[in-house]
Amino acid sequence: MTVKIIKCGREDLQILQEISIETFNDTFKDQNSPENMKAYLERAFNSKQLEEELSNASSEIFFIYFNEELAGYLKVNMNEAQSEKMGDESLEIERVYIKNRYQKYGLGKYLLNKAMEIAMEQNKKEIWLGVWEKNENAIAFYKKLGFVQTGAHSFYMGDEEQIDFIMTKTII
Repeated sequence: MTVKIIKCGREDLQILQEISIETFNDTFKDQNSPENMKAYLERAFNSKQLEEELSNASSEIFFIYFNEELAGYLKVNMNEAQSEKMGDESLEIERVYIKNRYQKYGLGKYLLNKAMEIAMEQNKKEIWLGVWEKNENAIAFYKKLGFVQTGAHSFYMGDEEQIDFIMTKTII
């Protein structure tokens, strides 16, 4: 088993768009209406939006490869790129997605460790993320890794308001 984590660049835009749509759709399509899924995917993962994310110096996106095949990705935000005002001492994990066929190989933990490494390099005091209140598997996974729920915020899937738990982990 070989695992590689490689930083994305603008040249990876199309691949990033494809994996973003695939993994988000696979994760949430069964719990949301087709109309809301379509609206969200078109807004969050259009080429212009992803190009802006790749160009933002306060965000980083990484692909994870499992046995030379693209298996998932990670997006972290710092400073003003964070989706909530959490301060300059925090790093946000905005996206951690693994393709269905590569789940249960520990790849999510590799990506979270990468986020932790970045946070330590940047002298951050905590890492945080938002996770849908109905995503019980992800919540259990984050708790197992030491995250605790510290709040909640609204997340819009199309025109439907949903609640994301904010989970935080202090860096020692």
